[in-house]
Amino acid sequence: MLSRTADHLFWMARYTERAENTARMLDVNMQTSLLPQSAQSAEQGWRATLSISELQHMFDHKYAVLTPRDVLDFMVRDPANPSSIASCLTQARENARAVRGSLTTEVWETLNASWLEMQPLLQGQALERDPSQFFEWVKHRSHLSRGVTIGTMLKDEAFYFIRLGTFLERADNTARLLDVKFHGAQDGMAANGTGDGAEQPLDFYYWAALLRSVSGFEIYRKVYRDVITPARVAALLMLRADMPRSLLACMDEVVANLQAVSNDMSADTERLAGKLHAQLRFARLDDILADGLHDYLTAFLEDVFELGNRVSRDFMMPLAA
Repeated sequence: MLSRTADHLFWMARYTERAENTARMLDVNMQTSLLPQSAQSAEQGWRATLSISELQHMFDHKYAVLTPRDVLDFMVRDPANPSSIASCLTQARENARAVRGSLTTEVWETLNASWLEMQPLLQGQALERDPSQFFEWVKHRSHLSRGVTIGTMLKDEAFYFIRLGTFLERADNTARLLDVKFHGAQDGMAANGTGDGAEQPLDFYYWAALLRSVSGFEIYRKVYRDVITPARVAALLMLRADMPRSLLACMDEVVANLQAVSNDMSADTERLAGKLHAQLRFARLDDILADGLHDYLTAFLEDVFELGNRVSRDFMMPLAA
């Protein structure tokens, strides 16, 4: 496959996944902002949403004061924000258009329809009238895109590069979400171990919201059948291969798809992916918490970033100097 084609397919998938992840974060933060809390706590929640995507500086440069309305507009509509939902769906569509011949008609029409339907939604008052309904639309379009890809694409290199982009982006997002949301609670997690004590009502809603942001609330109840504790949330979202958005599940897919497209230059890239996968597969949560969850996730994010760079180097367009 031509490196330019692989590059477009890889980033088409990453932008589609990023749009969904942004919608998930914003939707959950909208829900948690309705809980009884101080104005400072509410603002911290919105700032955490910006921090997850490393957009705090860009937002502060544009807005003098943080308001929920401005954060939503910045994260959903703003074309100057490369991680806004509008920017992501536009870039996904442009990358798909560039490699139209490598996609099935169904995949192309799904991505194109998402972009076309987005225009009147953002130009109208859909976001202001019912943000949650708009976010559900974004998630639905992402689900539809993945389902059509799996259901209609030949399992060849094009398919594998799409899947590789999807799960690298998902691993990055899950790690960022965990790092930001757990950073303030890290000391309590280390002190309480698995946290079998009584949970406070607001703690329940906080951790339940975090789980819902990765479609993990019902899975958590099925796995643990008990109170929601920070340590168990961390274990579910990091170390369970049967949890679709966990770090281990994502690295399972990254390793498998890298092997499917391997070439003479990719041995070191596959080795790095295998190292990350093995660290998660054989890790014990107690050891991670003892060494520091923030440090572990920071190192993981750095390695995922390096892995993305190596994929670009080995298979795709050369990185800009």
